[in-house]
Amino acid sequence: MTHTTSNPKIHEGRNLKRFREMLGIKQDFLAFELGEEWNQQKISLLEQREKIDSDILEQVSAILKIPAEAIRNFDEEKAMTFISNTFNESTIGNSFIYGTINSQPVEKIMQLHEEKIALYERMLKEKDEMMARLERMMKDK
Repeated sequence: MTHTTSNPKIHEGRNLKRFREMLGIKQDFLAFELGEEWNQQKISLLEQREKIDSDILEQVSAILKIPAEAIRNFDEEKAMTFISNTFNESTIGNSFIYGTINSQPVEKIMQLHEEKIALYERMLKEKDEMMARLERMMKDK
């Protein structure tokens, strides 16, 4: 049995569109961030390209705050296969066994509350010291 690996062409423009939509960013905003020579129509044309120039891809990835390699290498079919193989019924049912469980949530809340009170007291002390300094400065004038 021979195992052939198909190397489907990755469509960088379509990948860009997918990431942009997942992040909730409009084409107009992306065009605005890229500069004056860009508009919504140019972004639409860019998303139709199979291959995007490296310079432009780097700029876009910086705006979207994702690595350019993610856009270059994203394969939707492989992602869907991974998701469907990972999130089946038995995986979901067993996920609770392996998760971390905080058995002392009340203690954690109390600890955070005490830290907040200590911070508030430090801030009040600093405010009082600042007020005293300002009063001394006012008396000196």
